[in-house]
Amino acid sequence: MPNLLPVIDAISAAISGSSGCSLLDVDPGASTNRTVYTFVGSPEAVVEGALNAARQAFSLIDMSKHSGEHPRTGALDVCPFIPVQNVSMDDCVNCANVFGRKLAEMLHVPVYLYGEAARKETRRSLPSVRAGEYEALPEKLKRDDWSPDFGPAVFVPSWGATVTGARKFLIAYNVNLIGTKEQAHRIALDIREQGRGKDQPGLLQKVQGMGWYLEEANMAQVSTNILDYELTPLHTVYEEIRRDAEDLKLPVVGSQIVGLIPLKALLDSADFFIRRDQLFIMEEEHKVRLVISKLGLDSLGTFNPKERIIEYMVRSQEDHGLASLSLQQFVQGVGARTAAPGGGSVSAVVAALGAALGAMVGQMTYGKRQFENLDGVMRRLIPPFHRATNELLLMADADSSAFNSYMAALKMPKNTADEIKRRQAAMQEGLRRAVGVPLALAERISVLWLPLKEMVVHGNIACKSDAQVAAKALETAVFGAFYNVTINLKDITDEDFKMATQARISALLQEAKDSAATILLAAEHRT
Repeated sequence: MPNLLPVIDAISAAISGSSGCSLLDVDPGASTNRTVYTFVGSPEAVVEGALNAARQAFSLIDMSKHSGEHPRTGALDVCPFIPVQNVSMDDCVNCANVFGRKLAEMLHVPVYLYGEAARKETRRSLPSVRAGEYEALPEKLKRDDWSPDFGPAVFVPSWGATVTGARKFLIAYNVNLIGTKEQAHRIALDIREQGRGKDQPGLLQKVQGMGWYLEEANMAQVSTNILDYELTPLHTVYEEIRRDAEDLKLPVVGSQIVGLIPLKALLDSADFFIRRDQLFIMEEEHKVRLVISKLGLDSLGTFNPKERIIEYMVRSQEDHGLASLSLQQFVQGVGARTAAPGGGSVSAVVAALGAALGAMVGQMTYGKRQFENLDGVMRRLIPPFHRATNELLLMADADSSAFNSYMAALKMPKNTADEIKRRQAAMQEGLRRAVGVPLALAERISVLWLPLKEMVVHGNIACKSDAQVAAKALETAVFGAFYNVTINLKDITDEDFKMATQARISALLQEAKDSAATILLAAEHRT
């Protein structure tokens, strides 16, 4: 096989050189002879990046000389647009249409739409569009029912056809077997949704599958595409394949993610193993490590979470807001001549620190020999504080964002009656958001009072002062929420909303006062 690195690198450069595009991952495969590129950006930027990649591929790839294990129908085989953040599926459908039209105009090649962008039900599934693959295209393009959505119904030998569309995040997931291609394919037929045909459906919904052999690794793989990882999670696919392999007396030797994976997919699998094996793991990093170990994701190469989890990759490309600032930067930002971050953001950070102290008391108790009789109690008490720490910290940005939306409304034009009406409506909506964030903060703190009351009684006595500070920090944060709700309520015109909100925040403040006093009293009685 010729050296394909120059081709792969040239296409990578075409994408990363596109304004507004961030190339996150390039995943080539030798036996499969295909490369997956993952890049993010605004809708306009990713369409331009995909077109630049196609232009480069057109000059470098000749499909008439291509072979490989992976199904394919063209040089740029499939180009899906996927909502990652701040865009909708409709936005991605529009991207697919714009890309498909421009690609056909630019290269004069046939383009098909699939997934959420499909114009015909028979083209919704990628395997359906790919049926017969590249070799079937000359005859396929002659049929009226397979005329392309964009471009000429003409076979271009060097290119083939391109499929584009919009879909949820697909996980390309392969499970390794010491066995033959035929054995791997037999398992794939059992587990994939399509099964062996209409009368013999498979076990797993929204899963495509086939078996192949990786010459470079000297092993077989059950290769799957998980089309909806929330419906059929990663661990479910692995466990079903493992059970089928056991029946065939075949060893499973790890698995492989091709390209990137959403964080939630790994955390869902971590929660499964934690429940099944009755483990106590809370840190996100440790959960990811658990899944890497349980599924053997590093069996064919290093699985670096920072380079394989899409949220981690996206975060590395963007500003993370207040939560990413150093303590010194945050304090200086609060003290600057700007209205945000202000009291609301400070309240959220104080609340996060209070929750963190609650978690700390539990961690300083759990797993210690002198307190081992309390391990079960700490397993129950620590997680609420751990979860709240992260959620409360994120509310610091939410508060600043809510305030900024109100300030933006104030700056709207007010020269005509319609402009005045729109400005007033936007101001009222901004005020409701400015009220909603601190109210949500107080509600989130409310669920911590019961576990903190238990923690101060059972926690390591050496951490008594930490539990006391936790109580006062959480109480202070609720006071901050109360003040921020009250100051923004006064300008809201909906009287029923004002009364209900004032009553609720007052009740939450009274609960905070009473709970903090109870916790401090309980701490004083511990010696």
